[in-house]
Amino acid sequence: MEELEYVKERLDNQIKWYDDKSISHQKIYKRWKIAQIIISASIPFVVGYVDIVKFLAIIVGLMGVVITCIEGILTLGKYHENWIEYRSICETLRHEKYMYLTKTGVYSNEPSFINLVERVESVISQENVNWAALNYENNKTNGGN
Repeated sequence: MEELEYVKERLDNQIKWYDDKSISHQKIYKRWKIAQIIISASIPFVVGYVDIVKFLAIIVGLMGVVITCIEGILTLGKYHENWIEYRSICETLRHEKYMYLTKTGVYSNEPSFINLVERVESVISQENVNWAALNYENNKTNGGN
């Protein structure tokens, strides 16, 4: 694979993938968290009217259930952790790309293309190893499901 082909086909695609995933997870996380905050903040207000409108006691209970469900969804989906992890990997890959293109740092000497490929593939494979290890631990903890 040629240098420009590698940068365009592999590196730029990986940067875009991690950037898109980071943005997506950030949006999901913030939307759920905002809903959770609004519902949580509303409970004291609604409780103030329970004596007047008895049905509101059921609503307050339901609000608590919704808050718990939102937290469960956020924990299960690991949206916050993934957002941070994907952003970190995206920025690391961008850093490597710009260091390579400007021939600075570890890329100031030959063979800079070999260094780029090794470093980029190391970042990507490390993320894959972390993902596999996390899923293995989750499956082990959940009895293989």
